[in-house]
Amino acid sequence: MQIGRRSLILAAASLGVARLARAEEEPVVVGVSGPLTGQYAQYGADWQRGFDLALDEINAGGGINGRKLTYQFEDSQGDPRQAVAIAQKFVADPRIIVELGDFSSAASMAASPIYQRGLLVQFGFTNSHPDFTKGGDYMWSNAPNQADDMPVMADFAVTKLGLKRLAVAYVNNDWGRTSKDIVIKAVQQFGGEVVAAEAYLPDEKDFRSTLVRLRDANPSGIVLVSYYPDGAQIMRQVRALDMHQPAVGAASIYSPKFLELGGDAVEGVYTNANFFAGDTRPEVRKFVTSFTAKFGTEPGSYTARAYDAMILVATVMRQYGVGRKTLHDGMAQVRDVPSVVFGKVSFAPETRRVKHPASVDLVVKNGAFALWDGTKPSAG
Repeated sequence: MQIGRRSLILAAASLGVARLARAEEEPVVVGVSGPLTGQYAQYGADWQRGFDLALDEINAGGGINGRKLTYQFEDSQGDPRQAVAIAQKFVADPRIIVELGDFSSAASMAASPIYQRGLLVQFGFTNSHPDFTKGGDYMWSNAPNQADDMPVMADFAVTKLGLKRLAVAYVNNDWGRTSKDIVIKAVQQFGGEVVAAEAYLPDEKDFRSTLVRLRDANPSGIVLVSYYPDGAQIMRQVRALDMHQPAVGAASIYSPKFLELGGDAVEGVYTNANFFAGDTRPEVRKFVTSFTAKFGTEPGSYTARAYDAMILVATVMRQYGVGRKTLHDGMAQVRDVPSVVFGKVSFAPETRRVKHPASVDLVVKNGAFALWDGTKPSAG
């Protein structure tokens, strides 16, 4: 009887050790909610490349304390309803330690209550809406706040480029409307005037009636509160209407796809970006070289943001442990995480956003994004 009991105890202990060993061998899983199909699919493709390059480096360096890091990407198409369904799936899956995404603030904010209730960090690394991180203490972002970012674009247009009469074309979603309101106020503060502001639907293809109304307001410049696909198409139709005003786009147009889709029509378009592939910083040169070797093309801003996001959550897990609660607590404590976008990342505790984001002024020149050299446009 005693021998049988001892055997059961030893068997149970062996089973416990085996389970622990298996748990330590299982990969650490990051959940990703974002667009893989639909009109914003290129952003999701950019994300994947950034994630994959980051995982190459993380896992080659020992993973997360010996465990492989991987990710599960669920296609939301950037749709708030699908983002909600994905959030429910991730929260219910104990393998998911942290969630990255969604692409738009509207999609992320629809899902935020689920992540908050489920105590799963939602790291909206492209979510700039001022209210995103107000959804709860499990919402974090290293995307600059729209309230900070849009005035930088307005300053570029009015002060640096000298465009005093601006017409704004903006996508009619939560991000676009909020950005438009901020831009209008900022333009006025910098001594300019918004002479017209016209909304268009996210899936719109024919912008001519909108552009005619902007043209009739006689602006000296056009502001695009757009993503890369609609921004490129707008510029094609701007030039087809024989409108020659300089255009300044939100950072969301900074993608190789904007150049590809826009062709000659986007030549001379200005924008701001937190990341530029031509940056001479050593960490950027290393990132660009590795990315180009792996994928045969230069990275854009959204690829760099995805790379940074994966590096950041891996750093937190390495330093503070693998678990939803430990990751949440670690996000508040981590300091100076290396970043190809910002140099180093720490979070402001009151906003749970990156501290002191910087940006560079760019212009499309000879079919590529280039640093703006200070030359003002001839029109305006």
